[in-house]
Amino acid sequence: MSEPCFIDRAEAGRRLGETVARHLGTVRLDQRPLVLGLPRGGVPVAAKVADAILADLDVVIVRKIGVPGREELGVGAIAEDGEPVFDVGLLAQLDLSPRDLEPTVVRERAELARRVRAYRCGRPAPEVAGRIVVLVDDGVATGSTARAALRWLRARGAAALVLAAPVCSREADHGLASDADLVICLERPVRFGAVGRFYKDFAQLTDADVRDVMAP
Repeated sequence: MSEPCFIDRAEAGRRLGETVARHLGTVRLDQRPLVLGLPRGGVPVAAKVADAILADLDVVIVRKIGVPGREELGVGAIAEDGEPVFDVGLLAQLDLSPRDLEPTVVRERAELARRVRAYRCGRPAPEVAGRIVVLVDDGVATGSTARAALRWLRARGAAALVLAAPVCSREADHGLASDADLVICLERPVRFGAVGRFYKDFAQLTDADVRDVMAP
């Protein structure tokens, strides 16, 4: 890939929103859909998608479970009050067991609780039962965080689940088809690498950035 696919998260979100709107335009909606961004990077993308489909906007908070010493390599994830979801195949490749990752799970659960407080400011988690929910991230590499979020949302009674991202690895796209009713990705590159390489501007976001996007 010689040039990034997207200028920044806002532009990616506008383009993604147009595609999501086309898909939902064929569906009879009894109530406003709910768009949920995965903090931090997925939130500004989700905001543009919510604008495009006239949806309610909120967050679903998930933490990646990384390999000890290689934290950037996700082998699982944990959603707000859910159990850890692991990539069993990857664990086997790395000769790891869930027990080996228990200290990491404890640490990530604590950070997850902190982010719930920081982003929701006392608000309850969004009510998803019976609703069409669009889960949005700025990119999906392994799919571990998206899978944990989708399963958490399914358990809470979402009527239909759409996973939408500007760019997805082909492995994640195929692997998440059993957890989402529909997966929408604008780009599915043969060689993926890091999400940031598909953006010209991929600035790191802060908790304050997330709160600013979510402010009414």
